Amino acid sequence: MIKQIDKSKVREKIAKRAEREIVNGFYVNLGIGMPTLIANFIQPGKEVILQSENGLLGIGKYPLKEEVDPDLINAGKETVTAAVGASYFSNAEAFAMVRGGHLDLAILGGMEVSEDGDLANWMIPGKMIKGMGGAMDIVHGAKKIVIIMDHVNKQGKSKILKKCQLPLTGKQVVNRIITDRAVIDVEENGLVLSEIMEGWTMDEVIQSTEAELIISDKLQRGCTK
Repeated sequence: MIKQIDKSKVREKIAKRAEREIVNGFYVNLGIGMPTLIANFIQPGKEVILQSENGLLGIGKYPLKEEVDPDLINAGKETVTAAVGASYFSNAEAFAMVRGGHLDLAILGGMEVSEDGDLANWMIPGKMIKGMGGAMDIVHGAKKIVIIMDHVNKQGKSKILKKCQLPLTGKQVVNRIITDRAVIDVEENGLVLSEIMEGWTMDEVIQSTEAELIISDKLQRGCTK
């Protein structure tokens, strides 16, 4: 069944749900693309330190028009704000944080995730790219990896697969997948469907997922944020 979808609202819904993965006091890296939206939805009273691998610790919300500073950008070259107490440093120091295991959580975008937790999120063969960037380091350096993405691609095919078809960023690195349709955990015995998003049924989620899903005993339905 084809559903009419407001893409911006879908991205906002995913970002709001992903924000719940952030625990008070966490040091977090938000990947390029949709994950950067999460900075706008950090709950009041929750103290979180957002890190960018281009050398900023303490990212704030996206700037209003009058707040834009063209010299203050994140790793995706988007203008950002700096929270009170933010610090600036070299790219080398930023990756020392990543490789040293100082990130509690990384929330990244994904092109494909396998049932084993393999991640492909850096290139499509034949497309011009500049390189993998920091993704390879982040997926191995952060204590927990959450992937947020659309459940299916533009052709309507599942992005949650038995085996990734695209070049891998990392093997068995993903802990949780959050899509517009569901929240899926990567566990030792396979992929566990833990939440179904509002507007979708269990059958629709299962049919749109190539990999086999194990239904959680504590499955939540109709989740929005």
